Amino acid sequence: GELQPAELVITILLSDVATMPLQSAQVSLFQPVMLILLLIALELLATHFGLKYRKFRTLTQGNSVMIIKDGTLDQAALKKLRYSVDDVMEALRLKDIFDLNDVAYAYVETNGALSVLKQSEGKQTELPVLVVCDGEIVERELPLCGMTKASVETLLQKKGMTPQDVFLMTCSMQGKPTIIRKEDNA
Repeated sequence: GELQPAELVITILLSDVATMPLQSAQVSLFQPVMLILLLIALELLATHFGLKYRKFRTLTQGNSVMIIKDGTLDQAALKKLRYSVDDVMEALRLKDIFDLNDVAYAYVETNGALSVLKQSEGKQTELPVLVVCDGEIVERELPLCGMTKASVETLLQKKGMTPQDVFLMTCSMQGKPTIIRKEDNA
């Protein structure tokens, strides 16, 4: 449950390749070792590209999906994920939540785990929305905080920055930004 799909496939392939010499006397030890090194190299390369390029990471790992907002299930998101209500309720119970009304927001993460932000008693729960990640504006998240690409760029310009200068920027649903500048050596 903790591995990304690509990592799981590589792990299964590695174990299968490692047992090849044990299964057949005709297979030399050299071939499986070379194949294992190739698989490890491809995994390292994919990890490097995933860290460097957000679109590649999205392609290979996907994105988290909001399935609950203010105690309301997003039925379209559940259908897209092929999640049943029973699956959601079970995941919530495992987090000691028995009432949907106790949930402010819930996301299904890329590894299938459910992340939950509980309602705060007596005050509105604020969900920080990812706006800029490693120098790139995350356009799919902007509607959640009422921003546009242009408004993000304008806000950053007022602070003397461009999106490329930003390592991480989140914004509350009320529009309050939190910005972490990229370090020069990063």
